[in-house]
Amino acid sequence: MLINFLNKINSINENMFAGFDGLIESIGMPHWLADAIIDSFHILPLLFLVFLIIELIEYYYSGSINTFMKKSEKTAPLIGSLAAVIPQCGFSVIASTLYIRKFITKGTLIAIYLATSDEAIPILLAEPSKTYYILPIVGIKIIIAVLAGYLIDFLMKENKYIPLAEETDNEIEHEGCCHHTVSQTRKRELIYHPLKHTFNIFIFILVITIILNYLINFYANHQTLHILLGKIKILEPLITAIIGLIPNCAVSIALTMLLIKGSISFGAVMAGLLSNAGLGILILFRHSRNVKDSLKIIAILLAVSIISGFILQILPPIL
Repeated sequence: MLINFLNKINSINENMFAGFDGLIESIGMPHWLADAIIDSFHILPLLFLVFLIIELIEYYYSGSINTFMKKSEKTAPLIGSLAAVIPQCGFSVIASTLYIRKFITKGTLIAIYLATSDEAIPILLAEPSKTYYILPIVGIKIIIAVLAGYLIDFLMKENKYIPLAEETDNEIEHEGCCHHTVSQTRKRELIYHPLKHTFNIFIFILVITIILNYLINFYANHQTLHILLGKIKILEPLITAIIGLIPNCAVSIALTMLLIKGSISFGAVMAGLLSNAGLGILILFRHSRNVKDSLKIIAILLAVSIISGFILQILPPIL
């Protein structure tokens, strides 16, 4: 039903941009550049719709999710992973804050980081022909996140939680994407933030698509590159997992665009998306007083992401 709905919107999209497409193609620019501009503009309406829905979910239900997370204790890695899959702007930020204040364990935090869905799902939803990637990505992220979360807590014997009643009244304010407050969203931002976020992501997509199209066009015309890059392909999960640690949504956008264009293996994309915990890592290092503990968390996150990526790369294709 969702795919049919998205396909109908996509058909309306095609008709709506028909004149624009003809104008871009008539200018006479290189085909890789024209395709990048056309493809990027076609994503705009669907992207806004997806971000609007996400904003409404975040506004009305994020408080309930956060409170439930604090009370869930033994089920926290599972609940945290399921909640993190929903593309919320600041969930990894909130999770880092809860960990610093000892409301959740290390296993739960890493599970949330692994399951966090930044821009990958909205971009795939905005590309109806590629929505078949969503279930495998979400399913694999949840399975890996839950298993890793419980295993980490079991091995590290970290299962102590501070009761909810001991929480202080002073909430820590954190800045999410687009420079808005994560913990307090105003009603006027229900439209403003999705618009601003859509524009910011659109610029990222446009720039990344132009670069990718150029590189693909250049790569297709140089046989030597086929040989050189073919030798590096086995190391893709390692490279993408390290890149995924960068606390910026541009990383998940770039990885998703590479997946859409078939320029990278599924295992490599998953390695990068697993390690990409958004702004949560930034908050962890900014506010945690234990640098060694923060580095340990990053090392575990990176190790799980790399190993998972390599396993997925050598397994038979699931798509």
